[in-house]
Amino acid sequence: MSTISYKDAGVDIDAGNSFVENIKPLVKSTMIPGVMGGIGSFAGAFELPSGYKEPVILAGTDGVGTKLKLAIDSGKFDTVGIDLVAMCSNDLICNFGEPLFFLDYYATAKLKVEEATAVVAGIAEGCIRSQCALIGGETAEMPGMYKEGDFDLAGFCVGIAEKSEMDRVSRVEEGDVLIALPSSGVHSNGFSLVRKLLLEKLGMKFEDDFHGRTLIDTLLEPTRIYVQDFKDCKENINALAHITGGGIVENLPRVLPDNLRAVVQKDKVRVLPIFQEMAKHVEETEMYRAFNMGVGMIFVANDSQVDAILEKTDGYVIGEIVAGEKGCDLV
Repeated sequence: MSTISYKDAGVDIDAGNSFVENIKPLVKSTMIPGVMGGIGSFAGAFELPSGYKEPVILAGTDGVGTKLKLAIDSGKFDTVGIDLVAMCSNDLICNFGEPLFFLDYYATAKLKVEEATAVVAGIAEGCIRSQCALIGGETAEMPGMYKEGDFDLAGFCVGIAEKSEMDRVSRVEEGDVLIALPSSGVHSNGFSLVRKLLLEKLGMKFEDDFHGRTLIDTLLEPTRIYVQDFKDCKENINALAHITGGGIVENLPRVLPDNLRAVVQKDKVRVLPIFQEMAKHVEETEMYRAFNMGVGMIFVANDSQVDAILEKTDGYVIGEIVAGEKGCDLV
């Protein structure tokens, strides 16, 4: 009886080792004070920063969703890693935490070293933009679990916050102002609807021109990371909401007390062209529930702090907080 190897079963250990060598300089580029050791150990280690009276460790995990399908079908792998980090780090700051380190999980049918390296390069870039370190990860080659050519991503971000600063809901007051920070594009939510509408129903192609860019470049524009905006305005804001799946109407109420309501003026929202195009075929209420509509993050701040925030960011006012049952009105 002839022998069989792991490679015969579909797992190439040598490819995995080559991949690790490729990403070592990428991982190194994300190093910040606090990182202990380097890639290759059984676990990543990070020394907690000093200066906190009651430090609280925060953790978040997320993926990129079916945006990955567009990356796979188009052969463009250099941006989805940024999305992966963004979805986690943008959530952390909403609890007034600052990202410390990140780990990724990359699972595929067959490891393609160049593709995987491009993905991790994006993850490293996302970590740099989030001012955190990529201290580890896992690459899983699982033939039979995934179709040939497919892969999936998951990310895990750990941050730190001062315990006394974490409760933002109690700080929101009637009369507070809503400041929108623009999104860079569709970000990483709603892509099942994007693909169904633009590619299937309307028959658009990746290479089609869309406002001076190809459609695929527009759709794969990576999620904006708001970590620096948060750090710049930390002392000026009462709360902040990351606008992801569920849109403004479902995410903004997450930072409100039961007796206050958000009122957003739709005519002040700077809707991006990609959403304007889709809105020709999708009901407005559905658009505002599925997409960010051009608003990636919302700061809630006292009126006295608005000018300071506008000076430090590219934000703009879209509404206010009023008395009423917890929720959000688009008027």
